[in-house]
Amino acid sequence: MLRELEEKTGDGSPQPLPGEPRRRTAFGWLRFIVSLAILAVLVRSLVIAPFNIPSRSMTPTMLVGDYLFVAKWPYGYSRYSFPFTPDFIEGRIGNGRPDRGDIVVFRSPAEPASSYIKRVIGLPGDRVQMIAGELLLNGEAVARDAVPDFSEPVDDASGCASEPGSNSRLESADDGSLVCYTPRYRETLPGGHSYLVLDAGDSTADTTREFIVPAGHYFLMGDDRDRSADSRFPPAPGGGIGFVPEENIVGQAFVIFWSRDGSASWINPISWFSATRWNRIGSGF
Repeated sequence: MLRELEEKTGDGSPQPLPGEPRRRTAFGWLRFIVSLAILAVLVRSLVIAPFNIPSRSMTPTMLVGDYLFVAKWPYGYSRYSFPFTPDFIEGRIGNGRPDRGDIVVFRSPAEPASSYIKRVIGLPGDRVQMIAGELLLNGEAVARDAVPDFSEPVDDASGCASEPGSNSRLESADDGSLVCYTPRYRETLPGGHSYLVLDAGDSTADTTREFIVPAGHYFLMGDDRDRSADSRFPPAPGGGIGFVPEENIVGQAFVIFWSRDGSASWINPISWFSATRWNRIGSGF
């Protein structure tokens, strides 16, 4: 009877007695870890992946320190959907494509190893131009309405540009802290997609030539118009992106799952909570 209960399992380990917990062998642990790794790669490649905001080019929609999930399924898949960018995949698999106003994560044409995040402004065939800080799409001015200024705390005056040509202004709050105010507008694209943008003042890309978006490409811009290196600038490592090929698009911004203001200190656990911007968690796009 005892010999029957100790028959070997498929991986060579003894069959446990009734009521005895099964002991995982080294091979069993390896198989479990490999299975988890494969599942993680599949989820990250095909379903959803995390992304953080390192710069202010998408302010006020996204803030530095936001952490968000990027949905992979809305636009189909390309080699950039996968962590190891396999070269044998060409173009996109699936029929979904971005629409005007979508916020997308993509690989820069100038440095494909780097991921960026911007808003889709121009679709293939569109004509895009900036004149005196206002957006024109296919020869028509995009609706732009003033809303209350965007306010953000700054540590000192250098954090709020106030040189000639700037639209930002620096003020002191009641507690003595400094606050920078920047004009904010609501743009509404054809089709009704609406979002907020900032106009910090005169910049080199406030007036541009007319861009005609090639087939299979998109024209992307940041919401902080004067502090965004985007499709208005030629592709360059760490700089502009030019027209973005559709295969470079990784996915669509989905939801903020965490946000912190940068004031946390590793040696002060309490600051981990005080630095969290709780009101931003769960915000979608």
